[in-house]
Amino acid sequence: MQCCQPPIPCLVHLYGCSHVSNPHLTTSMSRTGEVWQAKKQPYHCHFNLTTMLNVTNSRNFGLDLFRALAILQVVLGHSQFWLIGTPLQGFPFFRTTDGVDMFFVLSGFLIGGILLKDLEITPVFSTQSLFTFWKRRWFRTLPNYYLILIINYLMVKSGIIYGDPTQFNWTFFLFLQNFSTPFHGFFWESWSLAVEEWFYLFFPLVMVIFLRQLSPKTAYLVAVSVLILFPLAYRLSIYSPTMSDQDFDFALRKIVLTRLDSIGYGLLAAYFYRCHRPLWENWKWPCFLLGAVGMAVLLNRHPSLNSYYAQVFFFMLISIAIMLWLPLATSLKAVPGLFGKAITHISKISYSMYLLNLGVIMAIMQRHFPPTDQLDRYGKFALYWGLVIGLSTLLYRYFERPMMNLRDRF
Repeated sequence: MQCCQPPIPCLVHLYGCSHVSNPHLTTSMSRTGEVWQAKKQPYHCHFNLTTMLNVTNSRNFGLDLFRALAILQVVLGHSQFWLIGTPLQGFPFFRTTDGVDMFFVLSGFLIGGILLKDLEITPVFSTQSLFTFWKRRWFRTLPNYYLILIINYLMVKSGIIYGDPTQFNWTFFLFLQNFSTPFHGFFWESWSLAVEEWFYLFFPLVMVIFLRQLSPKTAYLVAVSVLILFPLAYRLSIYSPTMSDQDFDFALRKIVLTRLDSIGYGLLAAYFYRCHRPLWENWKWPCFLLGAVGMAVLLNRHPSLNSYYAQVFFFMLISIAIMLWLPLATSLKAVPGLFGKAITHISKISYSMYLLNLGVIMAIMQRHFPPTDQLDRYGKFALYWGLVIGLSTLLYRYFERPMMNLRDRF
């Protein structure tokens, strides 16, 4: 497998990047004990997740911008509550991409880039390497999640915010609350985090299975195909011609088994970035324009939610359109000054923003400080944004980042 392009700087405290020692070799993998050893082939490619241990401070501004736009769209959507009944209701007055869909595709692209980069470095893959990968992801995601999960439960239980405390159970700790069935009334935003966590667990395992028989590149592409095709087939199998709007949102859009393919398209983009760099760079503008036009068409079509198009193909097409933006995003250079610093900061705190904005800040403000008039709505709209960014900065600086730093000690 000849994926020998120099690595793109990693985004937010991800894993170190290394260059390929010999770009003119490749391997296929066979299992020997607990280690999958490489057999020499005309080209050379290796797989070992342990090379992810070194963290780089380098950043890609385009991907920072991508992530910042995603979280800003999520928070903007939730903040519309404060603008109801004002001239700004519906701002920015046109349909925008769902920020969660952008997160899904970006997550696949970043993790796929890590895995493909590692395929170029070392000829072994051990069970320990797999656990190292999971450990590093879990130190990145679980501490913040469990902290806000417990805080959310305590606030609901004590009546500080609205919610149904009886919905809280062990499934939230294992990300099973929406694996195949919907949940209601508690910690709404956790649905997308469950999709992400099952991706982190599922995809490397599928790769391990196929690496026993296939070359690294082929194993990666087959694993990506599984991640894309299975949710598509599952959505087809549960198609309902009488699905309500509420069921479309809760029982289709926010279910792990129906949404994993959105991340799969990011994995596919990572393959083209790593292994077909000239094509990636030369087609960045055509891809972006095609993705932008496609997204505009998709967002402005209003098909019946009971159609095959809406239930089976809509999320797939949205993810493909977002995927087509990535070639241009990776080419963007850092912007000096306050704007560039602001984008980088929003990107860093985006996970904390996602966890805090709805289930904590919005829930408390709605419960105890409801709007009274138009001017009050404007003021609380501004206050809400200030609290989201301010409290997320504190959570990132004093909890999320220190917890991430612990992963190198274990």
